Amino acid sequence: MKDCREEWFDAERKVAVTFADVTSAAQALARGHLCGPTSAYFLAKALAAAALLGAEVSEKDEVVSVQMKCKGPLGGFNVECTAAGTLRGYTEKKILDDFDGMGKPDSKKVVGERRVQVTRSVPGRIISQGISTSLDGYLAGSLQRKAVMHLEAAVSDDVEILEARGVMIEEMPDASHTGVLGASFKSLAVAQRNILRQLGLERAELRRSTPLSFACRCSSEKAAAIIAALPPAEREALPPVVDVTCHMCGRTCSIARDSV
Repeated sequence: MKDCREEWFDAERKVAVTFADVTSAAQALARGHLCGPTSAYFLAKALAAAALLGAEVSEKDEVVSVQMKCKGPLGGFNVECTAAGTLRGYTEKKILDDFDGMGKPDSKKVVGERRVQVTRSVPGRIISQGISTSLDGYLAGSLQRKAVMHLEAAVSDDVEILEARGVMIEEMPDASHTGVLGASFKSLAVAQRNILRQLGLERAELRRSTPLSFACRCSSEKAAAIIAALPPAEREALPPVVDVTCHMCGRTCSIARDSV
């Protein structure tokens, strides 16, 4: 599985397992934002989480966003997954000199105390919103679901995303205690069937597969509209060519002031 989300279900044990690989999307965003390895690592894991939660979307234009604010030097992140499986997002800090090039980042030092907010929305309307100190806490507290997430990323010192994966395991409300929520994994970089076998879910069936990819909703037309909406005096004070950078993907559009 690569750049894909797969949803499996074991009808006998009443356990659902969702897998997501977002390696290519994470690489595209890390490059677009000029991230260092530490920022890229947390961005990759955040995108995997958003992709897993994206399995819940039910409306055509629906988006699920995961926003984290923290007291650590990372500052936080904001990532999104659409109903079509497209991903985008950013971290507050892109370069962390005290941690870049020092191996796998220590979450306690880089993130520290945090608050996570998950929002499902369509244009003009919020469908649901929940706040917790962790994604597992959101699943248990805001959604009242017996579920856990495992997220994994590997990033080289030159910011090559070697992997960005996640798995969400959920017991249905009428399931007997299966013990799957307490499972741990040495690595998620193995075949899904191996993980399902480790969970005792050999009879699980694939219910849905969704391609995942990086895509942003920004455009030069939207950038021009931002400039056009400024008061005339402010617009006249701008340089002849204005660079407008999308904070979600890092893309910069150059707009001629007099063209709007």
